[in-house]
This record gives sequence, structure tokens and C-alpha cells, in this order.
Amino acid sequence: MRSLRHALTAASAVSLIALSVTACSDDGSTVRFGYISDYNGASLLAIAEEQGLWERQGLTPEVKVFTNGPLQIQALGAGDLDFGYIGPGAMWLPASGKAKVVAINTLAYADRVIGRPGVATIQDLKGKKVGVPAGTSGDMVLNLALRKAGMTTADIERVPMDPATIVSAFAAGQIDGAGIWYPLIDTIKQKVPGTVEIASTKEFPDNSFPTAFVSGPETDQQLTSKVIKVLQEANDWRAAHPEEAITQAATLLKLDPAKVRADAANVQTMTTADLVAKTKDGTVAKWLDSLGDFFVATGQLKSRPDAAAYYTGDLYEKASTQ
Repeated sequence: MRSLRHALTAASAVSLIALSVTACSDDGSTVRFGYISDYNGASLLAIAEEQGLWERQGLTPEVKVFTNGPLQIQALGAGDLDFGYIGPGAMWLPASGKAKVVAINTLAYADRVIGRPGVATIQDLKGKKVGVPAGTSGDMVLNLALRKAGMTTADIERVPMDPATIVSAFAAGQIDGAGIWYPLIDTIKQKVPGTVEIASTKEFPDNSFPTAFVSGPETDQQLTSKVIKVLQEANDWRAAHPEEAITQAATLLKLDPAKVRADAANVQTMTTADLVAKTKDGTVAKWLDSLGDFFVATGQLKSRPDAAAYYTGDLYEKASTQ
């Protein structure tokens, strides 16, 4: 995948990218973009590079992988990123004014609460150690599962950990359960045969779990419109070429396409036309409001803001007509 593929092959390449960004990000053409190494986070970036979509808008991407959404929000706030990708569990951060949602990506159902062999229900985790990346969709699915069972985080020993630490801690028997997502769960299952999926976001049909692309709270409308256009064109290519999209994402992620295909099975993609229609009729706002109500219940938000305060739906609609 040309320059993007080579830029992600090693940590040294990432360091070179960081230097390159420092040197040339002031010219307005370089876009510093964060992502998470899963199908949701990587597929559109892989497609945009392979199809030459950035060049059409006169932009050059400099991408960097992150382990979760909240870290990208921090990088946006610090001025180290221009755009990033978050899952539904981090949506409380844009809702609290720390970022803007510039484009909805997919509806995701990859999050699970898992337990070690012998832990069959959420009640079996009572009083036990449960690892979770704080403020992420893993945290979200854990809270949803606890609430459904009539429990709270006070009933477990919640242990905040980054995603990679959860994998190693679970394998070592240092935690009894976790709120985490695919494809990391596949890795965990390989290390711990008999791992049990206790709860899933698929069990909550009254909720929607949108993933999204975000910018900092102060949006450069001209640049954002160009980036949205790239994402929209990549999105429609993905919708029309699902198998090729999996292959391209697998190449970027350096993963077996079978693993990426299994990850993609937890994703609902939509065309740009569908997302524009859902923006206009208020469906996207309902998704975001539902998450906002959830985050109020968990204490992550004091009150639910109007989705229009942090979703730039007008820019998304306008970009689709350009």
C-alpha cells in the first residue's frame, strides 16, 4: 500500500513519521490521523491510500496507531493529531466538548465481557478482578452487563488497564474477567482455551453503538470537509467491495485476512447516502443521545448535550454533494 503501508512496518517508521509531521504539517496539506488496529479503525485509511483518495483532495496522510480512543482525544487536545478514530465507548469525550465527531463510520458489536474458564455469568465475577481499558467500549459493555444483572462496579474489583496489558494479565491469570473487544479476544482465546464470552453488545438491541472519526474541538471547516470527502469515498468503496476491503485492512494491519474477516463480522457498514439520510432524519442524533444518556448514568457526563453541539452533520451532508 505504497507509502502508508511502509510507514507502519516498524516502530522506527513511526518515529520518522512523527519527525516528518513536525517538519511539514504547517503547509496545510499533511493530515495527522490516528487509528486503532482493528477493521473499524483501519479499513477506510487502508482503502483511501490504496485508491489514491487523499491525493484527489490534495492531502498527504501521516498515520499513527493508538490502543484506544481516549488516547487519541488527548493527542487531539495536545495538538499532536488532526483527526482520529473512536469507538462508541469513547463517545462521552466529544459529548463533553473535548472533540468533534466529523463522520460516523459504522455500528460496532465487537465488545464483550469475557471470563476465565469456570466463570460463566456476570454474577460469577462478583468480588473478582476485572480488567478494563477505562473510558472505552470495553468499559461500556462491562457497565451495560453489570446494569442488566442488577450489579454495579462496586460489586467487582475493576482494574483499569491498557488493552495489551489486559491480554497478558488475562493469560497469566492475574485477572478473572475483562471488558474488551475483537480482534484482541481472538488473541486471548488462543492463549487461554475455554475463555467464556459472558456478555456482548449484541445483547442490547435497544442501543446503537456508532464508531466515528473525530477532530479537535476547534474544527478547520475547509480541511475537515476535504477529510470527510476522503472518508465518504472510502466508505462507499468499502460498501461495494467488502472482501477487498478486508484484504486491504489486513495488509495494513499485518494480520491474517481470516482474523480481519472475523472482526468485520461484528461490524455493520452503511453507505454514505444512508449516513446522510440518517443525519438528516435525526437517526444519528438518536444514536448519540442514547449513548449520552448512558454516560450520564455511569457518571461520565453530568448531563447529555444536544448531538448537534459535537456532531458536524452539516459538514458531512455538504461534503456528500461535492
